[in-house]
Amino acid sequence: MNNEVRIRPAGLSACLLDVPPDLAGTLADHLRDCHARGALPGVVDVVPGARTILLDGAGSDRLTPVLRPLLHAWAGRGTAPAPELVEIEVRYDGPDLADVAARAGLTEAEVIELHTRAPMRVAFCGFAPGFAYIEGLPAPLRSPRLRTPRTSVPAGSVAIAEQYTGIYPRPSPGGWRLLGHTSADLWNLDRDEPALLRPGVHVRFVPVP
Repeated sequence: MNNEVRIRPAGLSACLLDVPPDLAGTLADHLRDCHARGALPGVVDVVPGARTILLDGAGSDRLTPVLRPLLHAWAGRGTAPAPELVEIEVRYDGPDLADVAARAGLTEAEVIELHTRAPMRVAFCGFAPGFAYIEGLPAPLRSPRLRTPRTSVPAGSVAIAEQYTGIYPRPSPGGWRLLGHTSADLWNLDRDEPALLRPGVHVRFVPVP
């Protein structure tokens, strides 16, 4: 078993894995694939977080013997299949774009170039249905949340905070810094999969006039 992963009980019918943040995403992908193949008996859901993965439906006593070979296989994995890629068209006209540029010592055009060039990936989802925490934000662009959150952020706002990019799927309060907006449909209950961005999906932001 990978020594960097710690298995802990989470009540009687769940198991929590403590995972280094740089490994959580790839391990979550591996465990979701194992779950889809029926290799995690009793598990009903795999829920990734920033530094944890929750396996819901079976306790740690039952899952630990199963997880050991799966984690060993993950640690020695070879080339992974190509991930799903979603392109998000963004109009970079957000009210915080100039501030982010000033903090980074860059021009607004350089901020846009960095944000659209960086390989990004959905680490986990939360806050609101369809809201994805997208990791991979270049270090110069990493900014703290606003000291005073906005009472209303428009739907489709593309924003950054700390090491993440996020897109507000609907109007809501929020303290992330707004770079621009998109017309992408982030959450739609009429689709087979309501969330456009799901854990493990890779994201490319595309600037539009």
